[in-house]
This record gives sequence, structure tokens and C-alpha cells, in this order.
Amino acid sequence: MKTTLLLCALSLSLTLRAENLKTVDDFAAAAAKANAVLALPDWEHTPEAVESAMKNAIDNANKALDQIGAQDPGKVTFQNTVVALDDLTWQAGNAANRAVVIKESSTDPKVREAAENAFKTFQDWVVGIDYREDVYKALKAFADTKPKLSGEDKKLFDETMRDYRRAGLDLPPAKRKEVEDLRKQLAKLGTDFDTNIVNAKVPVVFTKAELDGVPDSFLQSPGVKNSPPPGTDVTTASYTVLPNVTWQFIAVEENAKNETTRKKLYVVHDSLAKDTNRTVLNQMLDLRNKIALRLGYKSWDDYQTEVKMAKTGAGAKKYIDDLVSGIQPKFAAEVAELQKMKAADTKDPNAKIGVWDWRYYDNQLVKQKYAVDKEALRDFFPFQKVLEGMFNIYQNIFGLKFEKIAAPYKWIDDLQLYMVTDSATGEPLGMFYLDMFPREGKFNHFAEFGIISGKQLANGKYQRPVCALLCNFPPPSADKPSLMTHSDVETLFHEFGHCLHEITTRAKYGRFGGTHVPGDFVEAPSQMLQNWVWDKKVLDTFAADYRDPSRKIPADLIKKMNDAKKATAGVFYRRQFAFASLDLAMHDAHPENAQWDCVDISNPILEKVFLPIDPSTTMVTYFGHMNGYDAGYYGYAWADAIAADMATVFEKAPQGYLDKNAGMKLRKEIYEQGDGRDVTVSIEKFLGRRQSVEPFLKKIGVKGAGDTKKAPAGPSKEAH
Repeated sequence: MKTTLLLCALSLSLTLRAENLKTVDDFAAAAAKANAVLALPDWEHTPEAVESAMKNAIDNANKALDQIGAQDPGKVTFQNTVVALDDLTWQAGNAANRAVVIKESSTDPKVREAAENAFKTFQDWVVGIDYREDVYKALKAFADTKPKLSGEDKKLFDETMRDYRRAGLDLPPAKRKEVEDLRKQLAKLGTDFDTNIVNAKVPVVFTKAELDGVPDSFLQSPGVKNSPPPGTDVTTASYTVLPNVTWQFIAVEENAKNETTRKKLYVVHDSLAKDTNRTVLNQMLDLRNKIALRLGYKSWDDYQTEVKMAKTGAGAKKYIDDLVSGIQPKFAAEVAELQKMKAADTKDPNAKIGVWDWRYYDNQLVKQKYAVDKEALRDFFPFQKVLEGMFNIYQNIFGLKFEKIAAPYKWIDDLQLYMVTDSATGEPLGMFYLDMFPREGKFNHFAEFGIISGKQLANGKYQRPVCALLCNFPPPSADKPSLMTHSDVETLFHEFGHCLHEITTRAKYGRFGGTHVPGDFVEAPSQMLQNWVWDKKVLDTFAADYRDPSRKIPADLIKKMNDAKKATAGVFYRRQFAFASLDLAMHDAHPENAQWDCVDISNPILEKVFLPIDPSTTMVTYFGHMNGYDAGYYGYAWADAIAADMATVFEKAPQGYLDKNAGMKLRKEIYEQGDGRDVTVSIEKFLGRRQSVEPFLKKIGVKGAGDTKKAPAGPSKEAH
């Protein structure tokens, strides 16, 4: 009876507290004063509403396109062509953003399916815009006036016209139609490639003995332990491992003592989608090459890198090649140490480390040499304390205030909504949703999703952004709060960095707002923020044992964590460079009808740059980045170098990673700018100097790397 009364009282208290939360309307006066617009999305709740919303958005956008195309060529202006196009794509894009979040977060499978179909409809429509002859004629008529534009206006004009050239609008009609058809075929194959990866499931059954070394917590996980047949000995229990489920694959590869077990699972994992995607990816490579050649590029990697910082495939390739050779001494030394461990284990002095071995011996090295117990560290990272701690740090250094406000609509009970304001002026800057724990049917990684992008509206007011973090942190259990791994904490600091980039933007046009920056830069600001969680001074502001908050992570343990990270950086990065190398090689120049097989090209590079593989495997058939990051995987290493360089501004500041002046400079020169100016200018204004790759080389242990000491700025633009 007392329990019931207590629960009722608690429920009433929570309801009252919820009612006491501010709403968006409470910030209306401050928004008006700042000439800003605050709006939350109108979320659709049924399949019909989702479908209808996308149809309406596209219909409205088509009417706007018709207006652009119907204009008298003698009366075209910047506003009624280039800006009008940005306006309508921004408006339709916001509807598409909403569909993506619904697809990834709705608890209703029918609504998720409708949202997925709505987004596919949007993608088809987007390709079609490029080939609206009437719209192109209007923009070309404006271009022919040789307009005198500057700053963000000039950038919008130049890049809009560049998009038309890249779509083939300068080509004769027959060739242009061919490019359009090739692009549509490629889009379909890309969807097939992704679907084949999602559907690739090959369960592997092991005995308890074969899984020796794998933690009991894994063996007891739902669905892993199989019930023995009736009448058989319980000791004959078997275990089903799903190599397509990343955490299961990694748990076995990191912990299984039996090499045969590790290799068996690796071979299955690196052969997933082999029977379907080898053909599909080869067809995609063929289509990409044809598109590039039709458009006057010598290769797909040249086509893809033109709009990024690297500018050319050769620029990206040289950067990665220099890193491969530069890291060779460290990589060789690390592999030699792992081989010693394997030789001792196997009593074979000639033992070699294969791709199936590195995770296991890397984990053993961290445990044995550095005494870092990743599992025990969780006790210092209860989710709520970490979240609040991160908020405090970012509010302080970036001059912001985060306030939890009432969400008019929640797609899940524990959804949270926050308003971000400038702490000095009270100006509302935008809002973010937090959907932080896993559930059936939800997006299963960690990401920031833009919902309403920042943009200056036609009436001169500024639309402030809205975004969401969709994450999958460990949920709380009956007797413990949600306890995060150190890697989870790093992920949270990283993803929330994207949120800040999105929300603090002041870019004039939707095309340039927030995270709409070149693909080889977009990760850099967030990669830089990962440094925060390796610093004792920062960790002490929030990391404490949930059972005894007076207990902080010992300084010597943080040092060991950093030492262990550096000790295994060679293997970690060399693997990344191998992926970048094989990606660029697959998309390099080759004759249109040449024999060009994804596996034949990538397997030798993987083995040469990284570690020995099993020749029967086809890693690229399950490499999801080949649809979306194609000829772009190098961007991770490129952005990492920029991130390490940018971090030096904080490292040299009086208050280190907690320095407000450095934080405000990052907000002003990087976050607020978006892509409104060349990102190289933004980076160098933040640094106060030219870029350097030295901090990155130091971080990964590269010395005397020759040409890698040049900044990752790529060669100058080349005409095609």
C-alpha cells in the first residue's frame, strides 16, 4: 500500500516537474529581439501522413522550380534564380530530414517503412532537379550576365553552376540523357548493395571450448547460448555467433584464445555478401567510371574529390601513400611485438600475425603491458553524470546555455529536448533532441541528424536549427545505472560536437549551414573533441565511481590508457590507410571496358598495406562505405590530421581543453561559418597560421615522414 502511494506521489511529482519545464514559446520574445525564428518540426505519426508530407513537399518544390523556369530570361536576378533554388531545396530537404529521423527512430514498423519509401522518393526527385532544362536555362541566363558577386553569394553561385556542370548539363542532350540514366542505375545498385549487406547473415556455431577466453557475459547474452537437445549432457551446450552483428564479432575476435576460432569467424565475416555484392560492386565501379569519363574526368576519384579539400584523386592518393610509408617503422615494431606474443602462445618462433589475430593480441597487449581493464572503467562513467559533465564543459568553453524544455511530441517516453541559447546575450540558437538508448527497429549506431537547417529566410529573419542525437548507449539495469565504456564517452563527446556545429551556425544559405561542409572536413571538429576524454583535468570534472563519487580515475591509469592508445596506433591507423588505399585504387583511372574486379584489386592492397589475409575472403563485398564514402574513405585520415592540428590551439591555451578563449574562437571561426567560406580559410583563421600535419604525425608516432609534413591541403584546383 505504501509502495503504491509512493509511486503515485512520485508520478505526480514527475508530471508537475514536466509541466514546469519551459516551452519553445517562452523563448519567442528573445528570438524576436535577435531577428530569429524558432520552430519545432511537425512530426507525422501515420504512414499516410508521412507519405502525404513528402508528396506535398515535392509538389511545393516543383511549383517553385516551375516559377524559376518560366521567367523571362531578360529579368533573371540572383534572388529569383540561385537563391530561389537554395530556398526550395532547403524547404524540401527539411521534409526529407524529418523522414530520415522517423525512419530511424519510430516505434511503428509501418511508419518506418513509409518514411524509408518517402526518402527514396525524395532521392529520385533530387536527381531529377539536375535535369530540369527550364531551370538550368534561367540560371544560365543569369550566369551570362557575368554578375559581380562576393563572399557567400559568390560561393553559392559558383557551386550551384558547378553542380550543373557535374551533372552533365553542358553536354549535348543525348550525352546528358546518358549520364542521367547511368546515375539512376547507379543509385538503384547502391540501394541493392546496402540491402545485400543488411541481409547478409551467416550464423557460426561454436562449442564452449572453442570460445575459451570469451567473457561469460557474452556467452550468456540472449540468443548466443543454444539449449542442448533433450537427453544430452548440458556440458555439450553450443553457442551461435552472428558475424554480421559487430559487437559479437569483435567480442570473439578480441578474446577467443583459439586461433582456429578467430580465423573461422573472420573468414565468414569478411566473405559476407560475397555471392551478391561482388557482381553489384563491379557494376557500380563500371557505372561510376562511365559517368566520370562522360563528364570529362579521368577517374571517379577525380570526380568525387573535386568538391572536397583534396581536389583530385592524385592529391588524396599521395596523402595516404605518404602516411603508409611514414607509419611503416611504428607499424612494423608493433606487429613484431604482437608476433612475439603469438610465438610464445603457439610455441612457434616463426608465427605470423594475420588479419584474424590483430584484435586478440592488441587486446592482450593492453591488458598485460598497460593493465587497462576496459570493463572496470565503466564504473566511472554513469550515463547521466557523463551527459551533465559534458554539457557543463561545452556550455562553459563555447559560451552557451542548454535548457531542457517540454517536447510537444515524443516518439519515445525518455526523449529529451533542449534549447541552446547564447549565455551572454540570451539569444536562442536552436534546439536538439536526445534519443540515447537502444530499442527494436531503431537506428543501431551513433549519429547526429540535422532536422531543420539554419538559413536566412526571405524576410531577413534567421531560421535557427533543430537536430537530434540518435545513440545506443547501454541502458540502465535493475541494480545499476547506465554505465558507459570509455569508448562510449568518446563517442558522446564526438557526436555532440556535430550537434554544436549544426546549431551555432550563422551561414546565410541552407546549402552552407552547420555540418554542410566538404566530406573530408566534416568529421574534423568532432574528432578534435575526442581529445577531451583522454585528459585528467577534463575527466575529473565528471568521471567518478557511481558507488563512491569521491573516487576519481587515478592519474596513473589515465596515463596507461594514453600509453596503450599510442602503443597500438600503428596497427589501428595502418588498417585505416589500407581501406583508404584500396578504395582509391578501385576508383582510379582505367579504360572503360577493362577487366576491373573489386576483389582482385582490393585484396592484394589489404594484404600489402595491412596484414596477411585469407585469399578466399572478399572484404569489400561487406564494406558498406563503398556506397556513400566511395573514393572518400581517405577523408577519415584527412580530417584526423586537421583535428590534431586544431587541438593544438587548446593544448597551448592557458586553461588547456577547458579554455574559454580557444572555445569561443572555435565557435566563431569554425562552427558559425559552416561552409559559407572556404573551410581552409576557416581552419587557418582558427589556427592563426598555415595548416600542419605535424601534430597528427606525432600523435600516431610517425617520424621523418618526408612529404607527409606538408599540410593536408591538397593541390590547387584543376580544370576538367
